[in-house]
Amino acid sequence: METLKQVLGYIGHNMPYILGLARQHLMLVGIAVGLAVLIGVPLGMMIIRFRTLATGVLGFATVLLTIPAIALFGLMIPVFSMIGQGIGAVPAISAAFLYSLLPIVRSTYTALTDISPGVREAGLGIGLSSWQRLRWVELPLAVPVIFSGIRTAVILNISVMAIASIIGAGGLGTLILHGISQSDIRMLLTGAVMVSLLAIGMDWVLLQLQGVLTPKGIRK
Repeated sequence: METLKQVLGYIGHNMPYILGLARQHLMLVGIAVGLAVLIGVPLGMMIIRFRTLATGVLGFATVLLTIPAIALFGLMIPVFSMIGQGIGAVPAISAAFLYSLLPIVRSTYTALTDISPGVREAGLGIGLSSWQRLRWVELPLAVPVIFSGIRTAVILNISVMAIASIIGAGGLGTLILHGISQSDIRMLLTGAVMVSLLAIGMDWVLLQLQGVLTPKGIRK
């Protein structure tokens, strides 16, 4: 009970600072996942057209996801040091981007693969081109599954980005890192709880967005 009072007291006295770290954390994750969506969704669409590439692309993305986060951040440092960005947001965003690829590429590939051949034939029968079928028929039907991959990537990277403070990226991981180094349970618990709340909140927001973008017929 005493610890809870201490944590609440710390939050009350440092709310602007904590909210600033939360915004920074969300910005880092947003950039990483946004880039992954811009590349991962088209990549998932491409390996549908060229199935021979699917195993290699998905296998490579799977290998990336198995690399421990702290090791991947470490690998980013010498790479980006060549352009003077070895520490900070750039290597953190790059690592989180790589972690986002598998769930987004796989969900896109799975969603488009699972569409009934009859639906594609119907689109062909009414004279739609391949691009028109993709734009007006296949992608709308695939929205729920694609969004499940995006939601997974966001939740995963909110957690992963907490580790990025060790390379100077900032975010809520700063509270956790300082809490450990200073043996301050208030900072440690505040950082951990804020990361959890941010993940829950963003999952809810994306779920609502998924509902808006999903065609009414599928929602029913």
